[in-house]
Amino acid sequence: MAESIDHLVEGCRRGQPAAQRALYERLGYQLMGVCLRYCPSRAEAEDALQLTFVKIFTRLDQFRNQGPFEAWARRIAVTTSLNLWHQHQQRGPHLDTEEAADIPHPDGTPFDQLSAADVVQLMNTLPPGYRTVLNLYAVEGYSHAEIGELLGISEGTSKSQLSRARRLLEERLHQQAHIPHYHD
Repeated sequence: MAESIDHLVEGCRRGQPAAQRALYERLGYQLMGVCLRYCPSRAEAEDALQLTFVKIFTRLDQFRNQGPFEAWARRIAVTTSLNLWHQHQQRGPHLDTEEAADIPHPDGTPFDQLSAADVVQLMNTLPPGYRTVLNLYAVEGYSHAEIGELLGISEGTSKSQLSRARRLLEERLHQQAHIPHYHD
C-alpha cells in the first residue's frame, strides 16, 4: 500500500532519502505539468521542477498543514516557473505540444476533432502575458488579485488580459475547427 503524503512529508522532514524519493515520484509528474505551462522549453521546465523540489525539501518547515500539501507544492512550482518566465519574457512561457495527449474532446462539440496537442498549439500562439494569465486563472485557479501579485500587474490588468486571452483563443479555436464565428 502506498504511503500517505503526510507520512512522506514527515519522512522528508527527518531527512530520509527514501521518503524524498517517494515524494518526488508521487508528485513529479503533476508538478512537471505545471512547470511546462510556464517555462519556455522542456529543458527549463525540468530545471524548474528540480528547483521546485529543492525548495520543497528545504522549506518543509514553512508548510503548516493549512491545506493540502499538493497545493502548497504546486504553488512553489508555479512561482519557480514564473521566475524562469520573468527571465525569458521575450520568448514567453509555452506548453510543449509533445507533452499533450492526443485525446479528442468527449462532448461532441464542433471542436471534438481537435486534440489536446491542437489546443496546446493554439494556446502557444497567444501573447505571453495573455497565456500566463489564462494558465494561472483557468488552470491553476489563482484569483486576479493573486495573479496581479505574482506578475506585478494590477488586478484590472489581469482581468483584461484574461478576457482578451479567452477572446483570442475562441477566435483561433473557431478558425482551427473551420466553423463560422459570430461576435455577439
